[in-house]
Amino acid sequence: MNDEKKFRSKSAKERTTRIFIYVLLTVLSIIWLIPFIYLIFQAFRGESKSMVTYIFPKEWSFENFRILFKETNFLSWYKNTLIIALFNAVLQTVIVLSVAYALSRMRFKGRKLLMNFMLILGMFPGFLSMIATYFILKLIGLTSENAVPGLILVYAASSGMGYYIAKGFFDTIPKSLDEAARIDGASRSRVFFRIIMPMAKPIIIYTIMMAFIAPWGDFMYASLISFGHEEAYNVAVGLYRWLDKEHINNYFTVFCAGGLFVSIPVTALFMALQKYYVEGVTGGAVKG
Repeated sequence: MNDEKKFRSKSAKERTTRIFIYVLLTVLSIIWLIPFIYLIFQAFRGESKSMVTYIFPKEWSFENFRILFKETNFLSWYKNTLIIALFNAVLQTVIVLSVAYALSRMRFKGRKLLMNFMLILGMFPGFLSMIATYFILKLIGLTSENAVPGLILVYAASSGMGYYIAKGFFDTIPKSLDEAARIDGASRSRVFFRIIMPMAKPIIIYTIMMAFIAPWGDFMYASLISFGHEEAYNVAVGLYRWLDKEHINNYFTVFCAGGLFVSIPVTALFMALQKYYVEGVTGGAVKG
């Protein structure tokens, strides 16, 4: 009888705990979604282009999207961002996976020193080197109208220091597979591409996602390197210009329409590859 009471009491506590967690997560989800819902409503608001205090539009319209695509440089900014994101996804994935595999599988003099050096260097925020980076790029002509290749170079140049998660994932793959292949005469590159890569699909997709998404939200480097040349802006810099005092009263709803359009492909990509994203993070979250 006592055991039955204890069991019922424990079950009641567990149900109460689950209900509390679900309610808490629901409230947090609603709070998280409020800005996105506001963005949607303002993007379709037709009665005024300026910022207002109410959420629900009094008049629904597609006018903001027409202005966005027909009367602004949004498509040019979007194209720049897409080019940067695609090139960065390829270059950064190749560099990160190569560095991570080398540090995971190979043992060479200075390996620990190199890993510690990159770890310490990664603790410093990237904007500390912004001025120096800008003048270097300016000397070789990769600023202003040539900001797109300049940004690709900046994003890819230091990507090798983000090897941590990929290395942790490679550490979970048995080294006996490498050793067996090496005994059979396979080269390092053959082992990497024919044996390790097919088993590393989650971390490959995770790395591609992170490399692709990063340029969409970058503002600091993009605004500095493309300064003074509107055609070379990415979407973050271009949309931000509409929030200054000169433009906000005429472009706020257009800004919301642009923000909505920018968020759709990234959100769709993340939702479609969420499974691999989680596997890549959890698989790489081990001590190497």
